[in-house]
Amino acid sequence: MEADWRGFLNKVICGDALNVLKRIPSNSIQMAITSPPYNLGVNYDAYSDDLEYDQYLKWLKDIWTETKRVLVDGGRLAVNIAPTSIKNFRPVHHDISKDLRDSGMIFRAEIIWYKQSMTARRTAWGSWRSPSNPHIIPSWEYVMVFSKKQWRLEGKKENVDIKPEEFEKYSDGFWLIPPDNDSFWHIPPERVRNGHPAPFPEELISRLVKFYTYKGDILLDMFGGTGTVAAVAMKLERQFVYIDISKEYCEVALKRLTDYCKPQTTLVACRRIEPELMMVEA
Repeated sequence: MEADWRGFLNKVICGDALNVLKRIPSNSIQMAITSPPYNLGVNYDAYSDDLEYDQYLKWLKDIWTETKRVLVDGGRLAVNIAPTSIKNFRPVHHDISKDLRDSGMIFRAEIIWYKQSMTARRTAWGSWRSPSNPHIIPSWEYVMVFSKKQWRLEGKKENVDIKPEEFEKYSDGFWLIPPDNDSFWHIPPERVRNGHPAPFPEELISRLVKFYTYKGDILLDMFGGTGTVAAVAMKLERQFVYIDISKEYCEVALKRLTDYCKPQTTLVACRRIEPELMMVEA
């Protein structure tokens, strides 16, 4: 890798995703895990989440192009996305998957992340107990997984850390996680939001990381939010590249990473990684 590239590793990088991605050398990342803004008018502090739909997809295509470039051959991209709204339904997951397949990425898996307990309070029924205009309420999100150029990712056998029982469970594409049922991937949404409207739960990221990467691999999240991918990378002995345009989220992520290491100073990850904030101007 280029010398200046090392300066990006294990840093909380505060800057525009596309701008920062363009500075990362080609063929350097083993896996990108991200959830882009859903373009639903969510109140992010440093991003306009209400683009025209075609403009939104074009912006994401530029992101995917750079992501593909920085992935190694066989490197993976996991995109968490959900169906958008009820009244103005847009199959954004289909549009994103088409754009990625058109770019040459291999669509290797679609995981159904079931988020909502069947006993949870429901609203927005549409026409209650009537076929005139009932609504299906999305209780799930998708995690779509792609590979660059080839299915296989090279790595050393001694750096595999997934247990046999984990491998069997995670390979089921319907993810229902305890307490509902131990056999599927029901992962409750993250309850500790730290000022972010849609943070990842760590369990979701941990499964993806152990299933698709080796210890020592580099993980990228270009919409890093409160730092869940980076935190899981540290805990599972991977390296990370965290990017977010929001200084507020960058500061939250940095505190999360440094707080994790304070009581765990004997961990290899904390001896190897000293999280710090890095500002990248346009």
